[in-house]
Amino acid sequence: METDKKINTLKDFISKGGNIIKTRDDRDLIFIDKDGKILDGEDMCDWIPEDNIVSTSIYRSRIEPWLTSLFQSEHLSLLIGSGISTAMNYLVGAGSGATMGTVSFSNYKKEIETAAEASAIACGRGKGNIEDQIRIANDLLLGLKILGKNEEASALEENINSVISNFAQSILNGENTIAKSDEKKREEVCSTLVNFLLSFASRTGNRERLNIFTTNYDRLIEMGAELAGIHLMDRFVGSLMPIFRSSRLNLDLHYNPPGIRGEPRYLEGVARLTKLHGSVDWIQNSNEIRRIGLPFGAEDIAPYLNAPGLKNDGAMKLMIYPNSAKDRETAEYPYVELFRDYAAAICRPNSTLVTYGYSFGDEHINRIIQDMLTIPSTHLVIISYDDPLDRIIEFYKKSGHSAQMTVLVGHNLGDFTNLANDYLPKAAIDRATIRMSELLQHRLGVHANDSKKSTLHESEASNILPTDVNY
Repeated sequence: METDKKINTLKDFISKGGNIIKTRDDRDLIFIDKDGKILDGEDMCDWIPEDNIVSTSIYRSRIEPWLTSLFQSEHLSLLIGSGISTAMNYLVGAGSGATMGTVSFSNYKKEIETAAEASAIACGRGKGNIEDQIRIANDLLLGLKILGKNEEASALEENINSVISNFAQSILNGENTIAKSDEKKREEVCSTLVNFLLSFASRTGNRERLNIFTTNYDRLIEMGAELAGIHLMDRFVGSLMPIFRSSRLNLDLHYNPPGIRGEPRYLEGVARLTKLHGSVDWIQNSNEIRRIGLPFGAEDIAPYLNAPGLKNDGAMKLMIYPNSAKDRETAEYPYVELFRDYAAAICRPNSTLVTYGYSFGDEHINRIIQDMLTIPSTHLVIISYDDPLDRIIEFYKKSGHSAQMTVLVGHNLGDFTNLANDYLPKAAIDRATIRMSELLQHRLGVHANDSKKSTLHESEASNILPTDVNY
């Protein structure tokens, strides 16, 4: 099966339960069907069993130790796309949640749709989405105001406000569905989310903080962090109505151990959060970006926009409609600050970037990843349930840095529950666990050549975190 044919049949292959894996020393992508049978790539690796059937335990033995090692890189970043929101909505039985599908404008409908399609094709996505439409509509609105067509501009502005309001409502509906879902299902999904986040955030205090980047507008990450006890740091300062600050002081959280003075230590379970495309609770108030007190699962955003000082700020002021083409958002406040953080975090030596649920549909994000891969000591881990835009494998093929990439795509490898419970490293940051792991590691080494004496399976050994080794 040639590479071009792989790309052409990828959607069909994954829709039938197929999986694509590339880890460790694999030279290229390995295609495995839903029954574990290797369709292509068996001649490229020596870990394939004699019966040519790959089971979950084999997947685990290949993936978990490898990810455990990568997660101890000097710099670790996590890029989360809409796939995580879709997964959580499906797990609670609520369908796919909010989507980025197109909407219908009542003013200049044909012109907006045509321009949005052309814009999407220009940046390689193929089809336009609601972000493209809102961006085009905003550009058109500015043009009408420049031409002095005030009545037409007023009508279009009202139309845009309605579209954005409905889109914000769909985001809130997704949160509300999870918040009000069956208690048992909700607890299971939230537990999975906590395990997922802790796998990344449980870095020892002598490691740099995890950087979490997301293109999502919802607050699922914030909710999961609260449940997990993870402290999130972003650019917002304040308590009642936090304000976005451009200053980047590298603030962190420390504590003083009892009986020790003048030697503060890093607090564990701390991560930095950057929402690249804004958030449903961010609002532009005068010349400031504020985060309003919008509860998770709120049914309507309107009451929270009627607070003193915000009464003139309708849905048009919500920071949920960035431009996904021509890099306009990287030249406008606050997006320039967010993308500066993103580029500075991943484009460093000894850096690992993990993407989950990201379809590689945003060229301005992809280009920074491509720049990161030009640094030989960096590594990219791509994890996804599917490849809806055919962009993941295309990025892999065109990057020219396949040796620096790990790929886990498919209904087994990219499943949110399987990933959190079976394939991601388990959190182990407390000293007792570390000491126990060190003892087990020594015992494993003593009996490495005696399978009868060794009771520690490779997948169990992968939980041993090499916390005292500098990579």
